[in-house]
Amino acid sequence: LDRVQELVEDARAHGCEILCGGDAIEGRSGFFYKPTIVSDIREGVRLWDEEQFGPVLPIAPYSDDEEAIERANNTEYGLGASVWSSDTTTASRIASKLLSGTVWVNQHTDLTGAPFGGFKQSGIGRELGKADIDAFTEIQTLSLAK
Repeated sequence: LDRVQELVEDARAHGCEILCGGDAIEGRSGFFYKPTIVSDIREGVRLWDEEQFGPVLPIAPYSDDEEAIERANNTEYGLGASVWSSDTTTASRIASKLLSGTVWVNQHTDLTGAPFGGFKQSGIGRELGKADIDAFTEIQTLSLAK
């Protein structure tokens, strides 16, 4: 919770606008943070540059699809990404160019048993499915003389 709060406060200090949320839910025990949307974010703001693992959605302007792809890929991380559009053909094209272990189109965090894991500094290997089992398998070839 502290990390998410720090990232949102850093975004606020860098002039980003908190459109909704932006703080912990009062009166609840545990780690509950209000769903938060932050606009006008850019590179150099920790919320953009770091993995945050909280209910915070940064929104960044871009000029065209290629700029959006370039900016999204210009990070050392690549766990998950989502592309939102009324044009699913374009969204799927963009999604296929993102360097991320999982890319969702018009949804986020739907983990329905497909292998899950990140690219770059966001993890090694995959969880779930055959890829997960393969990671713990040692293959041995046994050759018997005839």
